[in-house]
Parts: sequence; C-alpha cells; structure tokens
Amino acid sequence: MPSDAEHAAHAKRALRAELRERRRIRPRHERETVCERLTGQLIELVSALAPQRLSCYLSTPDEPPTRAFLEWASDRGIEVLLPVSRDDGLLDWAALPPSGADALAELLDAAGMPVPDAELLSPLAINDAGLILVPAAAVDRSGMRMGWGRGYFDKTLGSMDRRPPVFAVVFDDELVDELPSEPHDQRVDGVVTPSGTVRFG
Repeated sequence: MPSDAEHAAHAKRALRAELRERRRIRPRHERETVCERLTGQLIELVSALAPQRLSCYLSTPDEPPTRAFLEWASDRGIEVLLPVSRDDGLLDWAALPPSGADALAELLDAAGMPVPDAELLSPLAINDAGLILVPAAAVDRSGMRMGWGRGYFDKTLGSMDRRPPVFAVVFDDELVDELPSEPHDQRVDGVVTPSGTVRFG
C-alpha cells in the first residue's frame, strides 16, 4: 500500500501537470492585463517593506511576469539578486545590472531557466536580501508552497538561519485552499497575485 508521502508525491505530480497546461493555454490578452496588475502589486509590496536588496527571478513566457517589475526596481537603484540553478541542486545568484547599463544578456541555467549573463555570486549571497520573491506552481492558504519538483527554493529557504519575508508570485487561480505536501516543502510568508497580496500567519 502506498505511503502518505507517496500519495502526496503522486498528487503533486498530477497537479503540476494540470497547472503547467493551464499556464500554457492562458490567452495573450489576459497575460497583458496580468502584467500591469501584477507589477503594481509587486511595487506596492516592495515600497511598503523598503528592502535595500531583494531577490526575484526572470520570468519565462508562461510564468506570472516579473520583468516590468525588475525594470522598475533597477531604475530605483534597488539591488536585485536573480537565482541561477546549479547541477548539484543549489542556487547561485547573479546581480541584476543597474539601470542604464547595457541591455541584459540572458543565458539558460542548469534547470533551463533564463538567467543574466553576469558574474555569479555564491549561495550565501541570499542571506543579505531583505525580501525574497519566489516562483511557485501554486500556494495554499496556510502558506504551503508547491514548486515544480526540483527543490531548489525548498533547499535554499530551508538552509537559512534568518529568513527575510518570503512571498511567492502566482496567478490568481493558483492560490488554493489546500495543497498536498511533503516534509521538505517550505512555507512562504505571503503570496502576490495580480489581484492583491495575501500575508499568512
């Protein structure tokens, strides 16, 4: 008989497949509306918390868009760290070039995600961030985050002695009542969607 952990892992795989397909078929006009609204929510959160350094990520075409927000942060001199996946399951970091620098050149990291063509900083660089914005497949109302199965952010967040506020960035319909979870899964402090920001706890 499958264990509870096996049930949870199977349920997460099925849910990820559904969420990935839902993102893939999202209409273009909806994506454009989402970009403007989500950027506004991210700006509002960062303006309220006022971190000197934060981490975010370069969104792919199917993800909730972060690039307009990153441009805003760069224009205001906020230091932004972007994750770079390594083959060993850890994250290095790269600094977003400051506003006015040459156009951002991008590469793909070990997980196939877009990253800046910039000097790499060690996994410890994240310890200086005052806010961490993470991608997610979905988040439930207890703050449980479900990623895409690689575990990069779970390992990073689980290894930090002093975590700053951590917010996941998702579409409105990816904030759900409950998610299957495993012991290694890390909760987040809040979620940012195009419709608003929700803080947990």
